[in-house]
Amino acid sequence: MQAKQTGLFNLPGANRTQIPPILGIAGLPPPMPVQTFGMGIGSNPNLSRQSRRLYIGSITPEVTEQNLADFFNAKMIEMNIGTGGPGNPVLAVQCNYEKNYAFIEFRSAEDATAAMAFDGIVFISGPLKIRRPKDYGGDTITQPAVHVPGVVSTNVPDSMNKVFVGGLPTYLNEENVMELLKSFGELKAFNLVRENGNGPSKGFAFFEYVDASVTDVAIQSLNSMELGDRYLVVQRASVGAKPGSSITGMIPNPNLPYDQFPEIPRPIMPAGETQAQDARILLMLNMVIADDLGDDEEYGDLYEDVKEECSNYGEVEDLRIPRPIKKDKNKWGSGEPGASMDPQAAARADEAAGVGRVYVKYVNAEGANNALNALAGRSFAGRSIVATLLSEESQTTPPLNLIFAPQPEAPPPLPKE
Repeated sequence: MQAKQTGLFNLPGANRTQIPPILGIAGLPPPMPVQTFGMGIGSNPNLSRQSRRLYIGSITPEVTEQNLADFFNAKMIEMNIGTGGPGNPVLAVQCNYEKNYAFIEFRSAEDATAAMAFDGIVFISGPLKIRRPKDYGGDTITQPAVHVPGVVSTNVPDSMNKVFVGGLPTYLNEENVMELLKSFGELKAFNLVRENGNGPSKGFAFFEYVDASVTDVAIQSLNSMELGDRYLVVQRASVGAKPGSSITGMIPNPNLPYDQFPEIPRPIMPAGETQAQDARILLMLNMVIADDLGDDEEYGDLYEDVKEECSNYGEVEDLRIPRPIKKDKNKWGSGEPGASMDPQAAARADEAAGVGRVYVKYVNAEGANNALNALAGRSFAGRSIVATLLSEESQTTPPLNLIFAPQPEAPPPLPKE
């Protein structure tokens, strides 16, 4: 199959809105005053109520007061988080569909704090943004103690493990950037900064890993990395910060040229030239999705198409495109690989195996660098390719020695010749 024939590779401060009183959920008693468990605000009913409420942003038209309450009740009981008292933790929900947000009232302040762990969780068709109400009068520093596996919070709290990444091409969305960052470990929190909150990307983001020990490895690997026509600036957001100061204000505008903020030195040579000395592995993101990889015949065509295109820039030694675990509900509990996994667990296993990424190992670094310059930013199946170079010593998730392990141990099975 000719690569060009497939058509996959193409040429390169607002006023508040008055809202009605919060409504109760059908079948549940109306909200009642509850004990505040030492929050110190029990004498003020308004503060007590606000400590039990959460703002839920980015809701879609499919979200209703009832299914949102059911979702939070089920998740909190399933994860065993909150006070664990009798009954459901959610007392009431009120949605504002014009502004795409909702408010949820919980039975206690502790339940509300625990529910903040679900910030970023996907509900129906998108992630939910969970915040305290603007008039919340409690401790804003308190963070939920539990991390929900697979959930990436949209709020990155100030800490020594908060990392800044600048110099991002503005055409990259949240999924593109997160996919690159996940190459070094599971993300705990991520926020791509946009104009006015939901406008175009400003070209920088903040993030934190679940495992803080991978932070330095990620910073060393990502800083000065060439991405498209730009170089990444990656550093701890709290470097040099004084206790109690705003650490985000110390970060320079990453959209400015290097000579506009000399406190961050420009690489001695472009990152691509530095990496070219030993980096002969091309990693491509946002090129394929799991749905493209399930059918054996389609996978074989895709594999040959990618290999043919990449061979135009140098001799390819190896190509790996990890495939997802087959999710057959009829085989659950049968003992076969993936049979005992629920869909969420299978999705996490796919991510850990590198599904959605394309790894191309060239015979020499020159071929990899040529491919990077030619393919980064190109369109493949309607998606803009995010590409970077790796050396064989690069520490990534999953490890490169697993990705390129001899068959059949490697996760990405290759089509038979």
